[in-house]
Amino acid sequence: MLTASDRKVIVVTRRTRLEELVARFHTRDQAKFYVEHLGADFHDYELEHQRYQDARRVVADALEGHHRHQFLDRAYLPNFVFGAQEVVVALGQDGLVANTMKYLDGQPLVGVNPDPDRYDGVLLPFRPADLPTLIPGVIREQQRTRAVTMAVARLTDGQQLHAVNDLFIGPRSHTSLRYEIALGEHRELQSSSGMIVATGLGSTGWMKSVVAGAAGIAAGLSGARGLKPYAATPWDTDHLVFAVREPFPSHTTRASLVCGSIPRARSLVVTSLTPDQGVIFSDGIESDFLAFGAGTRAEIRVADRQGRLVID
Repeated sequence: MLTASDRKVIVVTRRTRLEELVARFHTRDQAKFYVEHLGADFHDYELEHQRYQDARRVVADALEGHHRHQFLDRAYLPNFVFGAQEVVVALGQDGLVANTMKYLDGQPLVGVNPDPDRYDGVLLPFRPADLPTLIPGVIREQQRTRAVTMAVARLTDGQQLHAVNDLFIGPRSHTSLRYEIALGEHRELQSSSGMIVATGLGSTGWMKSVVAGAAGIAAGLSGARGLKPYAATPWDTDHLVFAVREPFPSHTTRASLVCGSIPRARSLVVTSLTPDQGVIFSDGIESDFLAFGAGTRAEIRVADRQGRLVID
């Protein structure tokens, strides 16, 4: 049985809004001037920062002297190599859990809510004070976990990018992308503002808003009522769902293959026909992307690996 000395705990953290402002304006006073000049409450930034620092100290105290551990800022996630036996803790909002999980390969991930009054924490079932009793159970594989299906985009040159919530394939700015899309025997040329491919976990996020917007427009223009309610899918579902945003039909482009399901055994294949404006990014992190220029072919499918979220 693994012991505390056999497994290292990696705590993933994020900069607070206050830290981001100080990095931008160089001093706290200048950051305060900027916020208050806009009519916002700078005290709220200070309060959020203080609570996060307090939570970080509680986590550090819980691990100090008991477990090998390391703090890691989320900015370093794309280049960090996690060991197979490591336990990972995400201290932040729900988005930090998703941002962290896509770089893992079966390591248990513990979501810790640093400020329950501020964050609902759907993926954050634990508090900093829970760690002294929680971590030993996770190390010994005695804590329950929940499987999370991930998506992956693979390019012809071997590059790949995983997603916990969703993948975006489209233009890097507010323009259109031309591409060929294929699912099984159905293929067509399209021009659109991009497409979203969602996992079960992501079905309650961006995809839900895309579907709600499309349904609202259809109802408003046609007067149709009683549309089938949108239903989210389980976190461990064995398929992905995709939707094309604002497809434009023309003499050369079509708009019939605009949504559907991607079963585990199949891939959605997208080939870029736009010189240099295409990108693929996941979970809202635009800075960590794959270039999707003309001739690049991407296969989008259910990933072989799954996320493993520790639950209460």
